[in-house]
Amino acid sequence: MIVTSSNRKYTLAARPQGAAKLSDFELVEDAVPSIGEGQVLFRNTLISIDPYQRNLMGNGSSEWPAIEIGDPMGGPTVGVIEQSRNPDFSVGDYIQSWSGWQDYAVSDGSDLRKLDPQEAPLSTALGPLGLTGFTAWYGMTKVHDFKPGGTLVVTGAAGAVGSTAAQLGKLRGMRVVGVAGGPEKTRYLKEELGLDDAIDYKAADFEEQVARALPNGIDAFYENVGGPIFPVLMEHFNTDAKMTLCGTISDYSDTELPEGTNYLPRLITIIHYRFLSIKAFATPYVMDTFPEFLAEMIPLITSGKIKHREEFVDGFDKLPTTFLTLFDGSHSGKKLIVRND
Repeated sequence: MIVTSSNRKYTLAARPQGAAKLSDFELVEDAVPSIGEGQVLFRNTLISIDPYQRNLMGNGSSEWPAIEIGDPMGGPTVGVIEQSRNPDFSVGDYIQSWSGWQDYAVSDGSDLRKLDPQEAPLSTALGPLGLTGFTAWYGMTKVHDFKPGGTLVVTGAAGAVGSTAAQLGKLRGMRVVGVAGGPEKTRYLKEELGLDDAIDYKAADFEEQVARALPNGIDAFYENVGGPIFPVLMEHFNTDAKMTLCGTISDYSDTELPEGTNYLPRLITIIHYRFLSIKAFATPYVMDTFPEFLAEMIPLITSGKIKHREEFVDGFDKLPTTFLTLFDGSHSGKKLIVRND
């Protein structure tokens, strides 16, 4: 059943000059699309917002192709089938799509993942059992062979990706130290997620905290942040340390190199003399492993062995303002927009 006669979309109005701002988005409305043979119409009920969406806007540090001006902001959603002319989908089926910031969308079904609300809460398809969880799992499982017993450091450890990566490290027998901003987040990492230690990068004694938390150095490193935190941490890499580069949220809006000390020569020296192995990955190229990810992660999530935070923000109109909070350090866990109509 169609709830409204129009389809709201938040489109890209302008490429950001530095950090994204509200005027970079435009709310437009058009007709609810009609479907043809083999297609379905679905209504989005949950919309994911994620830091990588800044890369989709262009004019930043990313080398990924940007979306075009006037295109809807992309990203994963959870929706419900409203009309179907596809035998694989029935009205009322729940699906996960990549349709982005809009009320309705049409698909031939090839890009949809059918969801079972009895297997796991629907919202987890956008978090620990969706792209964020998959990002953490792949970076901890497929990029390097992280050995039990060593020290793993995770930056952005209170976020949706970092918190899952850190907990996977604990389950795999590693000593895990999380880096996050503020005492509330560091308490969460230690008291709720059970990490061995946590470092507050906003604290005046950040470097002293690093030294105290890493008496035996770093054997494995899961990088989500980059920026000025990394030069402090890199000094603690052990011989044969392994680093997985997931993201560098601190510089997503940068178009030029930052001013200040050039740490590249020092990093090259560390790579050379300590045999540091640095590898990166991008999820679009490795989605063939998604079934393997689900097979491991569904039992871990449903049993509570991996915990996750979700923050539900009520209202389609809150999409742009909520997205901007991803970059001010105020959030933790997964943020989801809930349609309120």
